[in-house]
Amino acid sequence: MPEHTIKAFDTELQDIARMIAEMGALVEKQIAAAGTALMLHDVDAARHIIPVDLEVDKLQQEIEHKTVLTIARRQPMALDLRETIAALRIVGDLERMGDSAKSIAKRVISGAGERSPAEALHALARIIERVRGALRQVLDAYTRRDVERALGVWRADQAIDAEVDALMRELIAQMTADPRKIPICTDLLFCAKSIERFGDHATNIAETVYYMVKGKVLDAERPKSSAVQYGTPARS
Repeated sequence: MPEHTIKAFDTELQDIARMIAEMGALVEKQIAAAGTALMLHDVDAARHIIPVDLEVDKLQQEIEHKTVLTIARRQPMALDLRETIAALRIVGDLERMGDSAKSIAKRVISGAGERSPAEALHALARIIERVRGALRQVLDAYTRRDVERALGVWRADQAIDAEVDALMRELIAQMTADPRKIPICTDLLFCAKSIERFGDHATNIAETVYYMVKGKVLDAERPKSSAVQYGTPARS
């Protein structure tokens, strides 16, 4: 391509990356707010998560539109093509993370967190911090094109699954021992599964970063704990 075309293409790719970073920051904000709302049973905070999800959805649409236009206009090849494909994949995972945060918010509004076992809430808060860290790390890996950093997130997902699995088992045990806890524990089970999906989507992004940089699909089997028996991973 002529030099001026290459510069314009680089600018477009940089704009897409900047917008993805902005979308990632909004999603992390949603995740943090969902954790706070759940811990404190803060219905007002939960309600504020839903409008943020509209911002996330709007950014997804803008990024997808800009990426498709870039592909049509520049007809990229090799690494450039992989970068544009990666952008489409990543915003899809970020949007679904936002949806999971919204699901937790709706549970809080409907009663999750009220009279919840303190131990379960502390466990959920700890797992949320893990997935927030995973999201920050994998987006940094995307920005830096850092495969090893992305693989660190990929490997760490098993620990997140194990914590979710342990929490789910404890909640089920509590429901079995005291049927009066079934409604609140059921809500917390759904919240735990939403949190586990955060980790799955961060892992998806890690695999996308690997593909973008290496030009091939990560062929190793994704590490998983038995937590997936409660639901399927975000992407096989």
